[in-house]
Amino acid sequence: MDLLTLVSAAVQASVCLIVFSLGLGSTHEDALYLLRQPRQLVRSLLSMNVVMPLVAAGLAAVFDFPAALNVSLVALAVSPVPPILPKRQLGAGGRASYAVGLLMVAALLAIVFIPLAVKLIALGFGKEGHVPEAAVARLVAITVLVPIAAGIVLRRLAPAFAARAARPISLGAMALLGVVVVLLLIRAWRPAVSLINDGHVLALAVFVAIGFIVGHLLGGPEPEDRVVLALATASRHPGVALAIATANFPHESRVMGAILLYLLISLIVSVAYLAWRRRQLAGVAGAART
Repeated sequence: MDLLTLVSAAVQASVCLIVFSLGLGSTHEDALYLLRQPRQLVRSLLSMNVVMPLVAAGLAAVFDFPAALNVSLVALAVSPVPPILPKRQLGAGGRASYAVGLLMVAALLAIVFIPLAVKLIALGFGKEGHVPEAAVARLVAITVLVPIAAGIVLRRLAPAFAARAARPISLGAMALLGVVVVLLLIRAWRPAVSLINDGHVLALAVFVAIGFIVGHLLGGPEPEDRVVLALATASRHPGVALAIATANFPHESRVMGAILLYLLISLIVSVAYLAWRRRQLAGVAGAART
């Protein structure tokens, strides 16, 4: 087993466990929430599935980026399945039903959306692009749909056990995700550094920042929903993005480095956004007490 295969397997396992732990604290009503909110559903899909691919295509078309960055931007933009997002959303005051419902809808639509989006964007650049629908369906099912459904069912059958197990499973999954980051550093630090030296970190930072701004603005009137959509719009599924990139550009060595940079930049920007969001909440709470 080569390192790329090991990284891919570790990403899938960590995401699966994180989503399973989320399911242990959720209900089927949470999973179906967004389907009963058509306006909110449209805003969410516009933010995640329309704006971000257009932003990535625009950045790739306007600037003279290396192939690795173009491939990575497009792959990330069409991978709107936020795998570890709900934990951060809820920690920032987001509504649980919206976070879980958005995860379910994004995962289901990804099976159709990702292959279609890759083809359309590739045609826009005069190239051919493909992602096997079966491969996307398998990845989404393994990392999102099956684990969250299993968690919801287990909570219904054994609520006390689910409550006890959720935190240890989540912590173990995050530890595994840390191992993934180390493996990525081993494999991709040289390509990542080459992109830093080329000055293309700014493009990835702009991509992430636009995601937060668009999601926050389209999140609706409720502050708790804005934080959910902001994080969902800026967050991409690294496993899906890697699968797209390697399927279409198997010999582009710097793709993994660009995706690693994206993960680090996304983490930094999200920490800043969440700190700002918590200060807002603290200010509101303080004003309410006076």
